[in-house]
Amino acid sequence: MKFFVDTADVAAIAELNDLGMVDGVTTNPSLILKSGRDIIEVTREICGLVEGPVSAEVVATKADAMIAEGRKLAEIAPNIAVKLPLTWDGLKACKVLTSEGRMVNVTLCFSANQALLAAKAGASFISPFIGRLDDITLDGTDLIAEIRTIYDNYGFETEILAASIRSVNHVREVALIGADVMTAPPDVIRKLASHPLTDAGLQTFLKDWEKTGQKIL
Repeated sequence: MKFFVDTADVAAIAELNDLGMVDGVTTNPSLILKSGRDIIEVTREICGLVEGPVSAEVVATKADAMIAEGRKLAEIAPNIAVKLPLTWDGLKACKVLTSEGRMVNVTLCFSANQALLAAKAGASFISPFIGRLDDITLDGTDLIAEIRTIYDNYGFETEILAASIRSVNHVREVALIGADVMTAPPDVIRKLASHPLTDAGLQTFLKDWEKTGQKIL
């Protein structure tokens, strides 16, 4: 499963990228706001850091304007994936932009039917939002499983990008289901390395080593 980092924090992306933990990046208007930087400037910097897809989101709501914004964003770098909302206008824009050979990430997906439409429109990625479904007492990982089954049934090439990842459990669950990609904030990715038994075992080893009175260097 590929790891995308859900942030516009260049320093955090660089740290994870140096560890080989970054296969791509996803951004959105909220993350751009949090960064406090110009969208074109920060997106160009991110594209220069990572080799994989960098999702940059349009803000228009009508198809023609989405297409125009998508083309503008795609000019930033070859690895831009234009991020479009899963609306009827978004699907129209998706069809046009993918027909032009551009990567498209269709976002804000909350049903298998929506994911089916996105695949039919040629989306490169579909982004089901797990955490937001959990917020309304539904199991977001069930949606990942439904989309996986539908896409496998018909050989769709659209990659399932599990989004709105809130916890390390989400990461494990979508990996078991077979999501192609997951995108998560940097802190969630870092927490994947943590386990209380690892911490306890390390402390035991260090205490025993201290008793030996030895040094390696």
